[in-house]
Amino acid sequence: MEISIRNSVLLIWPLVLLGLLFSCKPDDDGEPGEPAPKSILCEVIPGSGTPHEFQKPYFFPEPSLPAYNPMTEEGIALGRKLFWDEQLSRNNALSCGSCHAPEHAFADNVAGSVGLYGDFTPRNSMALINLAWNNNFFWDGRVNTLEEQIASPIHDPIEMDMDWPTTVSRVKQDAEYPTMFAAAFGNDCVDTLRISYAIAQFMRTMVSANSQFDKAYYYGGLPLSPSEIRGQELFLAEGGDPNIYIGGQNGGDCFHCHGGAFVQFTDHQFHNNGLDSVFTDLGREGVTGIAYDRGLFKTPTLRNIALTAPYMHDGRFGTLHEVVEHYNSGGHLSQTLDPLMKFPNVGLGLSEQDVDDLVSFLETLTDTSFVNNTNFGKP
Repeated sequence: MEISIRNSVLLIWPLVLLGLLFSCKPDDDGEPGEPAPKSILCEVIPGSGTPHEFQKPYFFPEPSLPAYNPMTEEGIALGRKLFWDEQLSRNNALSCGSCHAPEHAFADNVAGSVGLYGDFTPRNSMALINLAWNNNFFWDGRVNTLEEQIASPIHDPIEMDMDWPTTVSRVKQDAEYPTMFAAAFGNDCVDTLRISYAIAQFMRTMVSANSQFDKAYYYGGLPLSPSEIRGQELFLAEGGDPNIYIGGQNGGDCFHCHGGAFVQFTDHQFHNNGLDSVFTDLGREGVTGIAYDRGLFKTPTLRNIALTAPYMHDGRFGTLHEVVEHYNSGGHLSQTLDPLMKFPNVGLGLSEQDVDDLVSFLETLTDTSFVNNTNFGKP
């Protein structure tokens, strides 16, 4: 009996191996909706291309530039072309830049972007600003690198609805790309990794640090107006009437999440800022599965905020005044409301003039040189 069982196993095992061999599809790079490619065909050759000297504003910390994808002039040029290339969408109608327009600080001016077939994305397109200092992406932070982020809109059935094999095939057949890939990566081989790496290199060059505020605060330029200065003071002040709340300063309570030492104007964290009591979008919980993360969304940067309307993850607010009034109202109470939202259903008690001054300060964060930089536009 023992020998019979052993012989049966010996007969079955080769069949199992054959089954595994034919069930693996190393050349199948995925269908629409998949977050990342399954296979890599090309080698990224170290040292290819001309090293790019990353221009860090003097008051910014060191960026998170990955050693596995060093930036080169040729890689950035390739990434820029790919970023604006409509061939990366199923019907050759949309590029990455279609939902991230320069005039809107590389965000979109509608609550949900219009996808390939006329459907709307469920969330507002986030502005592409200072991405080299980010360590998570999307409103729910579902990916941790720019290289991973690239795949999501390309595969999304609402957005660009493309699979990797078709994407790679189209790029290979474009007469301009072989030379560009060879210059960037050492030879003209095209695969999902190189496409993602090049676009990520380009996106990391999108640095904004030359707003009216920066010029006044860091470069000794023209000072802010009295209204803008008062708005800055409100921005930095704790909320609450000091006669009622210990530590209250009658301020806007903005700096906790958006201060960032006046550098990034975001803490890069996730918060429930009181938009709802009941959530139709789970936010961060959809990634972590943790109930405490329900309704938490990433803090967006306030840099160029005057250009990125509408606001919030679902674009529900059309103006900065509406945004400030939301915080002034105190927001809606829920089990996951952030502790920094200290006055739910009560409010901050800001006057109309306070709101105007806060908005005036936020408008000083507009960097016109960034949105007009021809290095970021369609080549």
